[in-house]
Amino acid sequence: MKVTLGLLQHACTGNPAQNLRKTLALAEKAAKRGANIICTQELFRSQYFCQSEDHANFALAESIPGPSTRAFQQLARRHGVVVIASLFERRAAGLYHNTAVIIDADGKLLGIYRKMHIPDDPLYYEKFYFTPGDTGFRAWQTRFGRIGVLICWDQWYPEAARLTALQGAEILFYPTAIGWHPQEKRAHGGEQHGAWETIQRAHGVANGCFVAVVNRVGNERPVGGDGIEFWGQSFVAGTSGQILAKAAVDREELLLVPVDLGKVDVTRTHWPFLRDRRIDAYGDLTRRFID
Repeated sequence: MKVTLGLLQHACTGNPAQNLRKTLALAEKAAKRGANIICTQELFRSQYFCQSEDHANFALAESIPGPSTRAFQQLARRHGVVVIASLFERRAAGLYHNTAVIIDADGKLLGIYRKMHIPDDPLYYEKFYFTPGDTGFRAWQTRFGRIGVLICWDQWYPEAARLTALQGAEILFYPTAIGWHPQEKRAHGGEQHGAWETIQRAHGVANGCFVAVVNRVGNERPVGGDGIEFWGQSFVAGTSGQILAKAAVDREELLLVPVDLGKVDVTRTHWPFLRDRRIDAYGDLTRRFID
């Protein structure tokens, strides 16, 4: 099956309603240009608020299903497209998640994925906001193929990619918000971005699947200081890890990438990593550390 992926890379403002309208407009444009599966960047409804620990930011969260979910369901139904939308979920009072909704081409909400790995680093204070996910790693059969969804910090973990691929995922989607600390960019920027791209391309190699990564652009400083300079460069990697298409580092872009899902079966047959896994020898992976 040949399908076209639509990745929505853009900047965000401090106005959630404006960001939602913008993302819906980009998704509409992607659908009209032939996209079959459309993916937003991480937490597209706001600037990346995790740069500080501020209780006021919990007001940005919404229920699922809620207004954003319903808006994308309507769009999916109207255009016959699959949508992956990244949202700040208010599950209950005091219980919040970083969550992606997966909507099929008939508008049905197939399910959700709650981010499993939660970082806590300078300007990425996500543990203050997000409870670690409890959905586990999942794949969904959609009209346009079987897909898996992981979120940002999950992209560094081969275990997450593997467990999703083992459920038959042909494409791994990673809604993302990652960038440079401007003061570190000159010394470390190249190696930081290189590591990020390499680890995700490796997921495609190790699992014989496509990898689609959607990042934001712009320098966001919601709490002053230097903020974060998001490095864009959303991309799609093929089943051998090759870059099929990549967006710009510093401008908004609608990245449309055709892929042939038949290559998943071909790659996994010729490079039978799944066949040769020694599942009898991997028990220690469930341990924190081996002393």
